[in-house]
Amino acid sequence: MNGVMTFDALEVGMSWRSPARTLTEAELSWSCMTSGDWHPIHADAAFAATTAAGQRMFQGSYGIHLALGMATHLPELGDAVIAALGLNDWTFRAPLFMNDTIHAEVELTGKRETRDGARAVIERRVRLLKSTGDIAQEGQISTLIHRRSHAT
Repeated sequence: MNGVMTFDALEVGMSWRSPARTLTEAELSWSCMTSGDWHPIHADAAFAATTAAGQRMFQGSYGIHLALGMATHLPELGDAVIAALGLNDWTFRAPLFMNDTIHAEVELTGKRETRDGARAVIERRVRLLKSTGDIAQEGQISTLIHRRSHAT
């Protein structure tokens, strides 16, 4: 479905898929710089080659960053989004490496109005998948939205 969706149009069970993108060495460096996590498994190719992974890998938190970013517009809610409410049951299933191509899959698992009726909460299951089909990470995210877009 294209275009902005309203709360009323959302149905539990709907799903979406983001475009794919390939992870780069520049991103791995950026992730180390911004997080301050320079553990050798992320930053030292010689060390990482001696580990079970055999190569440098991204921090788990970078996968969360990617998954949430890729899921931002799944579904497209326009200006109805108020705030993220939290993550639940987030799991790390497979490491992310440079040159992995990834995408997000999102399923609407719940929706409810708030007491005032002006806002609502949507629950989405987000999966960050590698091109191999392996789930890298997954979890549940909650988002607070306006029941109606400001534009309507």
